[in-house]
Amino acid sequence: MICWGKKLISMFCLVLCGYLVVPSGAQSLSSHVSHVQTQPDAAFLVDAAPTFPIGFTGGPPTGAAAPNGTNAMTYLSRERFTFQLWYCPPRKWGSAKEAELDDLLREANKQGMHVAISIADLQHIKTGDAEHLAELQRVVKKYRDNPALFFWKGTDEPQWGKIPVEDLRVYYDTIHALDPNHPIWITQAPRGTVEDWKPYSQFFDIGAVDIYPISYPPGTHSGIDNKELSVVGDYALRIRESTDYRKPTMMVLQICWSGVAKPGSTLRFPTFADERYMTYQAIIDGARGLVYFGGNVVPCLNERDAAYGWNWNFYDRILSPVLDELRPDGPLYPALIAPHSNLKLSSDGGAAMEFTVREAGDYVYVIAARREGATVKVSYSGLPQDVRDGEVLFESPRHVTVEDGKFTDWFGPHDVHVYRFRRQ
Repeated sequence: MICWGKKLISMFCLVLCGYLVVPSGAQSLSSHVSHVQTQPDAAFLVDAAPTFPIGFTGGPPTGAAAPNGTNAMTYLSRERFTFQLWYCPPRKWGSAKEAELDDLLREANKQGMHVAISIADLQHIKTGDAEHLAELQRVVKKYRDNPALFFWKGTDEPQWGKIPVEDLRVYYDTIHALDPNHPIWITQAPRGTVEDWKPYSQFFDIGAVDIYPISYPPGTHSGIDNKELSVVGDYALRIRESTDYRKPTMMVLQICWSGVAKPGSTLRFPTFADERYMTYQAIIDGARGLVYFGGNVVPCLNERDAAYGWNWNFYDRILSPVLDELRPDGPLYPALIAPHSNLKLSSDGGAAMEFTVREAGDYVYVIAARREGATVKVSYSGLPQDVRDGEVLFESPRHVTVEDGKFTDWFGPHDVHVYRFRRQ
């Protein structure tokens, strides 16, 4: 296990000062192949640097501009380590789609974006299917050394889609044999049980769940009894459990989805408070990266954004202010890439209070959120005895006082507080 003191700070400086930082203008990616490693239930390592990736499914059209005239990829790269999914639907892979992917990767290398490649026709190949196996081998060899490549995406929602587990073996084994630098990511639908998901975990390196609880009526996307916002954390815990905590996980969160955009439905978006709560609850419950779905869903675009092909209205008003709190040059980032702390904090807030504790450098971080329920005053105890004061990040100038390792604060439903305590 890495010693997360001075070594973490030096790695963090690498993130800030080198490969992952994108200045205000466009910056090409490093010309070398990114080495992406996974750790059991811990941060991603990109060229050995702990990293908290932010993804978009899907991203803006290749070559498109944001409304302010900036290249769209460059604009999204303000979030620092970002990637977008490129998806080829079933029965569509061919020379035209390959040229589209080539154009996207060329643009991504120029603008500082990364890409996860998803080609449905190659993701569940039957044993003995020589034609599709040969094509998968060709594709992996072609793109494995592209600096913009980040992940290979496996079959989407395989358990819900009733894809036999063994049908994922050829894809997994072939990519791992040919490309040691880029892991395989699979997303499960919010359906089925932990036991239903477990067999699939042998054929991916990164697990995820997509869950979009904002709708009328609420929670129609959820496959469990919980239809509230806190279902995000419930599924984050489930996907981790389904891997036996041996693999990192991500959560795919809502911008917009078909359940609020199809005919007869009522269009509904998360508010800032909704999106912030879902983001932090996912982190509290173990997500080591986040993906935001639906920026390119056409019925969700207003007249202006339809011309740009992406939901910039939602991004600028709602999502960007949330992601600003997660930036690598921000005060929280060392906690996002740190391992789970061994400090034994306790809360008197009951099951409605969720929190995680991280340690980095001279700081102890506590990220806490309240599920649904009444507004309450909650006490936490178990901080180191040398801690006297805690800054409440993103709520300046607010602080909490610590006495004998204990502090108290108020939480309303879906409130999130992020505390940073400096050791003496």
